[in-house]
Amino acid sequence: MTAVEPVAESPATLPWWRREDERLLAGAGCFVGDVRVPGMLHAVFVRSAHAHGRVRAVDVDAARESPGVRAVLVAADFAGLVAPQVNALLPSLTLTTTGAMAADQVLAVGAPLALVVAETRAQAQAAADLVWVDIEECPFVADAFADPGGLGALDIDTGVPGNLVAKLRFGDGVMPSRAPTAAARVQQPRVAASPLEPRAAVMQWDPANGRLMAWLSTQTPSRARDELARALGLPVDAVQVIAPDVGGAFGGKASVCPEDLMLAFAARRLGGALRWQATRGEDLLSAPHGRASQAEGALWLDGQGRIEALSARFHFSLGHWLTYSAVVPARNAARIVPGPYQVAQCTAHAEARLSNAAAVGIYRGAGRPEAAILVERLVDAAAREAGIDPLDLRRRNVWPADALPRTLPNGQWLDHCDLPGLLDHAAELFDYAAQRAAQAARRARGEHMGIGIGLYVEPCGQGHESVQITALADGRYRLATGATAQGQGRETSFAQIAAEALRCAPDQVEVLHGNTALCPPGVGALASRSTAIGGSAVLAAARALRARLDAGESLPCRVDHVHTAEHEAWASGCVMVAVLVDSSTGELRIERLVWVDDAGHVLNPALVQGQLMGGLAQGLGQALMERLVYDDNGQLLTGSLMDYALPRAADMPAVHLASHPTPSAANPLGAKGVGEAGCIGVPAALLNAAYDALAPLGVHQLDFPLTAGRLWQAVQDANPPSK
Repeated sequence: MTAVEPVAESPATLPWWRREDERLLAGAGCFVGDVRVPGMLHAVFVRSAHAHGRVRAVDVDAARESPGVRAVLVAADFAGLVAPQVNALLPSLTLTTTGAMAADQVLAVGAPLALVVAETRAQAQAAADLVWVDIEECPFVADAFADPGGLGALDIDTGVPGNLVAKLRFGDGVMPSRAPTAAARVQQPRVAASPLEPRAAVMQWDPANGRLMAWLSTQTPSRARDELARALGLPVDAVQVIAPDVGGAFGGKASVCPEDLMLAFAARRLGGALRWQATRGEDLLSAPHGRASQAEGALWLDGQGRIEALSARFHFSLGHWLTYSAVVPARNAARIVPGPYQVAQCTAHAEARLSNAAAVGIYRGAGRPEAAILVERLVDAAAREAGIDPLDLRRRNVWPADALPRTLPNGQWLDHCDLPGLLDHAAELFDYAAQRAAQAARRARGEHMGIGIGLYVEPCGQGHESVQITALADGRYRLATGATAQGQGRETSFAQIAAEALRCAPDQVEVLHGNTALCPPGVGALASRSTAIGGSAVLAAARALRARLDAGESLPCRVDHVHTAEHEAWASGCVMVAVLVDSSTGELRIERLVWVDDAGHVLNPALVQGQLMGGLAQGLGQALMERLVYDDNGQLLTGSLMDYALPRAADMPAVHLASHPTPSAANPLGAKGVGEAGCIGVPAALLNAAYDALAPLGVHQLDFPLTAGRLWQAVQDANPPSK
């Protein structure tokens, strides 16, 4: 395979350069909230204040008479409009059909009950406040992680407990009859994607031509186009979706939401254009959440410190409606076990259930963190029980570099990576032996210092991606891709790949994305797939175009190409962290963090570093502070950024990043994903470090997030005061 090297003489390939930065830093970006269409109206949703109940009445008369109001639509107006499609990824998947808007019953706080359209947003909000709703409350089902038995989970059609949406198993290992060396339980609360721009949409209906133009803050414009066309009964070419600057998505904007379909329906009914901009609180309440899972596992060591067997079980909550990729986290978690380790006997089960809460979809990592955190917790716990250093235990059990790539016993193909090298590189930079010696001395002084390791492997997306490259008569090239961007620097990296193959400067390559009228249909940006799969499509198309130009074809000359990945590229890495926990307050302070990552062949170091740091920030937030909380009545208690904690600049520790790349065997670029790694390795290392710090105090169970209050309570529970 040929590695793509930068064009040394082009200033556009300098390590700090991103072609997107100039306009974004100058305030010249265009987000959905910036889109203005003549005659545009404004939409506001009325949402349920009840977690579950029967709808007795929705009175909209006062709202319809309110100044500036053009329409107030209720469930009856959206009859026949059903919720978006779900990826039937698993044969065991149980799918149900629900209306886009709650009619006879509401199934969660925040479920839409009416849509108000007015001349201004203020008028729409004032009218929405006048809508009177009568709901008879019913028992609600909270997120259930263990086998729920009598509690069950919500049957989305009837509200009757007991509906299991998906159940799956990877591996058929037989577990030893003796007690395991170690067991662990890891609970991950709901988290919010919290992009710069919350969900937003501008829908413009052209009654003369029967066409819809939709500006959406989405990471999957082709999927959105297909869903909108299906919902409105239109041919696909009658819908155009434009994703301008998205400002972050993190999986939360991968699925079409019921609100999107209702807005398109309303625009057609009113014969014009309307805009909806979710507030931050509205997104926290009703946008798809992430994680919401619990994992349990057991691990057996033999007499030589080899992992003999490993079992894992994952429980996922899905909320009250299913996002397109609702079962992806469950599938990913189960298929990734046992991660980077050679295990003779392994089995992993996963199940997913509905509940009376916001939907749960993919979130940066989508099942990868759940698997890696559980496996790494088990390895650390087993090391403690067996009296083996955690680093040494990992070295004994990882796959050697010369044994990869290979198909694992559970049927998954593991890419080429150097796991022993990652461990050694991280240990050297972390000065592992010296840190352990310092830990012993500090513990003797009464300090609670902990050291944690997070070793991970992660699959980086399957399937295909499309591209179209045209050589223009003026010497420029136009590249249109089905992949999309939400801040990753996609225009920069794709121009760089194309320029090397075309033997031109990157600034001669125009990159188009996020517009279904200008770009070929594609999957979009998710699962860290875009460089490995989308970039490979760019490389192949650019090489084909160069060959045609060298053969003297006339201009303009165009090449269309679809690249389908035979295997997934798998990235890997190792995080080592040292923390200090104050047992009297529970405060956790990160003293040292080393991260060695293998993203395969690195095309642009600056882009990779940006993705690593962004992922680290989200992984840090997930591990230490982020948590969406419902009370005993199903009400969201963390409905604003006053209550839902996000990491700030002051929360970021000093980080030593290093690269230990091995080229992927899955694509001609040799590239692997990098965007999700921080949410995988960082929380695993932090959890192990917190356990290590508090183990001498007898703490045996910690749950995310590792807030000061939780750590303090864990210490109190382990050592109750004497009476």
